[in-house]
Amino acid sequence: MPIAKVNGVEVEFEPGMTVLQVAERAGQEIPRFCYHERLSIAGNCRMCLVEVKPGPPKPQASCALPAADGQEIFTDTPMVKKAREGVMEFLLINHPLDCPICDQGGECDLQDQAVGYGRDGSRYAENKRAVEEKNMGPTVKTFMTRCIQCTRCVRFITEVAGVPDIGMISRGESAEITTYLEKNIDSELSGNVNDLCPVGALTHRPWQYHYRPWELKKTETIDVMDALGSNIRADSRGAEVMRVLPRVNEGVNEEWLSDKSRYAVDGLQSRRLDRPWVRENGKLRPASWDEALSVVADKLKTASADRIGAIAGDLQDAESMKATLDLFRALGSANTDCRQDGAALGGEAREGWLFNSGLQGIENADAILIVGANPRTEAPLLNARIRKTWLKGGVEIGVIGPQAELTYGYAWLGAGSKTLGKLPKAATDFLTKAERPAIIVGAGALTGETGPAVLNALGALAKKVGVVKDGWNGFNVLHSAAARVGGLDMGFLPGEGGLDVAAMLKPGALDVLFLLGADELNADASGAFRVYLGSHGDRGAHGADVILPGAAYTEKSGLYVNTEGRVQMAERVVFPKGEAKEDWAIIRALSERVGHKLPFDTLDQLRTKLMGDHPTFGRIDYLAPAATFDVAKLGAKGDLGDVAFVSVIADPYLTNPIARASETMAQLSAERTAPVALAAE
Repeated sequence: MPIAKVNGVEVEFEPGMTVLQVAERAGQEIPRFCYHERLSIAGNCRMCLVEVKPGPPKPQASCALPAADGQEIFTDTPMVKKAREGVMEFLLINHPLDCPICDQGGECDLQDQAVGYGRDGSRYAENKRAVEEKNMGPTVKTFMTRCIQCTRCVRFITEVAGVPDIGMISRGESAEITTYLEKNIDSELSGNVNDLCPVGALTHRPWQYHYRPWELKKTETIDVMDALGSNIRADSRGAEVMRVLPRVNEGVNEEWLSDKSRYAVDGLQSRRLDRPWVRENGKLRPASWDEALSVVADKLKTASADRIGAIAGDLQDAESMKATLDLFRALGSANTDCRQDGAALGGEAREGWLFNSGLQGIENADAILIVGANPRTEAPLLNARIRKTWLKGGVEIGVIGPQAELTYGYAWLGAGSKTLGKLPKAATDFLTKAERPAIIVGAGALTGETGPAVLNALGALAKKVGVVKDGWNGFNVLHSAAARVGGLDMGFLPGEGGLDVAAMLKPGALDVLFLLGADELNADASGAFRVYLGSHGDRGAHGADVILPGAAYTEKSGLYVNTEGRVQMAERVVFPKGEAKEDWAIIRALSERVGHKLPFDTLDQLRTKLMGDHPTFGRIDYLAPAATFDVAKLGAKGDLGDVAFVSVIADPYLTNPIARASETMAQLSAERTAPVALAAE
């Protein structure tokens, strides 16, 4: 490997690295504003100036200068310091001194670098330049007078998000960043530009003037707004979660976060269930925990075991599902299901419901067939990874299902199940000739009566074209619910002779229906006595006969399994609201009243039992390597029919109770369905 010297210290580096990267390998921090390791090099700000020998006797931009063998790099000479001070002085010429009211205050790169390279006064006597504010949508608040034209936002939106809505216009002193047509940023990843902005030009509109960074308690946890399990940091003040920011995890979300995961946080304060409720004479009234649990216990004890059932929702942690499953099995009921959408998933092989290539591994695929899914709305960060692979070249993408704008080019092969019944030659050829072909199956293809037949047909196709082979498993199921894989892993499915979701909701099928955070279904016609355990007054609670207030995902510690099978632990950020309690504790208290006391008293004991019964849950933050399985045995043979595949997510911003309680999500939903320019504040 080539070797360079950084301030006299020899450093080995890989060919192709820049001087800035080599310097950082040596432990030297180089100031920068425009450079970002995940974006293309712009060389705009010139803050990363260093002295290099051999080379011209002047400072050079280290972010854009390739490192060479035998090079000498100096990061702290008087020439470098004077050059950086000059750059900082130019950057501050037009920058307004409004740090006391700027939301970026305390987390601002410009503030930090000004401490090291700024002057205590200004030599600039002219009028400062002002720039008109821009409308960029409900998530981005602009103060463009603060902008230093680093173009990070332009490069992110163009390269990563694939929506070139932001750019730079004009030249010289008139140059400014803007949306070309004064329109909102049409991207599910728009909030990331606020993180990238090194000054206060772009800030988070929903959180404007709400907090100061040093007031917040920071907790590292896991996001549950989709099935990717993005790593996040939730910042709280008192009993309120104020904001959610991404954490770096190369295997899951890199360092990005979708807008729903980031901004639905305000829904944690609205429409909350903070006390038990019991329906009496057709109307709900507040009740004590003792009364509410007694009512539920009486119903469960008097009903026949085959006339009670439980449905788990999309945001449930593994512990609450395990406690519920064990309770209903102890009661003799086989009527349990975690598939609110009715997807035809389950069986012996765990690989049959996982995203087997891994989220990071999909970047290695050289042919991708997307069936019944819209990754842009169902998993925006996965869509960004597919776009990254597409930009590198060498990957062909085909789609069977809705013709959506996915931010990359693809060949549309057909609308639905009829296409699978008689696949066009193009659909098999590009997969057959690929070394690492992948199929991404969405719930839109697996729901309904044809779901098992579609899954079987896709398994046959996968076997035919070699999607699963030694060292590569490209059969991928894209889930949209954070709880789904965990439920499937523990067998939260109908037992022998048990009813699935659709059967449980039929009129007269059950006497008691237990909804564990299940809000994405309509149980009004079932006629059963409904018990709802959840955190929000949403669809599940509206028609319930008893409401048991549970904890939201930021109010409990819990295990979640993402779509690729990675077990991750979410941590408690704040305590449950009012009289609400953690879900597993409610189930444990209920079990004692029905005469089937569950064998655990603490969360640790419950986890021990969970991991003992299902060892998969004990491997936290572990992603199993690709394993082969008989993909042809998935589903069941049957008539494929002629059904058009439609994404199970009609509105990506209103997919769960927390999102539907969020004012920001309501604005994003309204902008998506009927774009209206937001007046710049």
